[in-house]
Amino acid sequence: MSNTSFEIVIVGGGSAGCAIAASLKKRQPSLKIAIIEPSDKHYYQPAWTLVGAGEFDINKTARPMADCIPEDVTWLQAAVTEFKPDEKQVITENLGAIHYAQLVVAAGLKLNWEGIKGLTDTLGKHGVTSNYRYDLAPYTWKLVQELQSGEAIFTQPPMPIKCAGAPQKALYLSCADWLEKGRLGKIKASFYTSTPALFGVKEYIEPLMQYIRRYKVNLNLNSTLVEVDGPGKTAWFNVKDADGNVNRISKPFDLLHVVPPQTALDFLKQSPLANADGWVEVDQHSLQHVRYPEVFGVGDCTNTPNAKTAAAARKQVVIAAENLLAQREGKALPSRYDGYGSCPLTVEKGKIILAEFGYGGKLVPTFPWDSTKPRRSAWLLKKYVLPWLYWNLMLKGREWLARCGACG
Repeated sequence: MSNTSFEIVIVGGGSAGCAIAASLKKRQPSLKIAIIEPSDKHYYQPAWTLVGAGEFDINKTARPMADCIPEDVTWLQAAVTEFKPDEKQVITENLGAIHYAQLVVAAGLKLNWEGIKGLTDTLGKHGVTSNYRYDLAPYTWKLVQELQSGEAIFTQPPMPIKCAGAPQKALYLSCADWLEKGRLGKIKASFYTSTPALFGVKEYIEPLMQYIRRYKVNLNLNSTLVEVDGPGKTAWFNVKDADGNVNRISKPFDLLHVVPPQTALDFLKQSPLANADGWVEVDQHSLQHVRYPEVFGVGDCTNTPNAKTAAAARKQVVIAAENLLAQREGKALPSRYDGYGSCPLTVEKGKIILAEFGYGGKLVPTFPWDSTKPRRSAWLLKKYVLPWLYWNLMLKGREWLARCGACG
């Protein structure tokens, strides 16, 4: 095979892409695998919420991409522009056509900052921030520390988004800090979410509502941020009432934590691999493409109706690796993904509600405890254990890890 032809090509060098490359190499070391990824940095994004609360060093969330690509896997540093699945080709911006026998799409999703009018002009200044960006999470913590009084607004866009609990995590951790410092009476926190409920799994709503009440948060459902004026310290929302009518309202702010709307990547939307909404169209259990049997999808880029989290990706890569190798040998696909996702909800400093659920909102707790209760042990897991597991196990193809639910 040439340096443009591989047995397996993986598009995307994020959590899912690097992990499935390691998983495949662990099983069959002789496979000729390439990862196509333009970025020279790899990020551990689940820690950015903690960075925004002063609980994690931002520098420890980034490593050189070269250190994260598994050994003996070819890294093609290029951007994908087109898929040609009928020819088994991926077209890249600067390397031309890359040929494959099997393809794994692990491209992630697009943070559509431009989807909110005025947002890109004011991010990182005028009190406007987001834990969804490496360079902005430290600014969140700076704003939280400096704010003495006024209006603090936290937003959540329409689903799907990566880590649907992250918008609330920013809210709770900020409020916990202000409560501890005696400022919460002077600071009024509001949460505006596009969703009709506080959380998508009903068993966790009341436990979270207890913190909404504790922090005296002004909760606004069915409310979508559509415009920001940073210098004018004003945010506009489209609010849907019970009859489906939409009204636009404006709200002043002193701190605005924004979670951008999220969509499928443009080069995926336009490809034969996409469904009508632009996501890679796979079977939700086998993760095999519904029209191209040699193609599999993992991580945030697929149409599977699970929570888009690192924990979901960790589970998916093992399922997809097993099924891809079976398909390679003409065998029946042996493994099924149950929709597992995990969301460690940081409701206060030192305590987490470890939400774990599968398809249909079915609770699938890893540990023999009530997963709706906030626990110190879950905080220690997220802050200290999971980052180490990510770098040293998930990205190294340690297969037994995927049998452990919360480790992601």
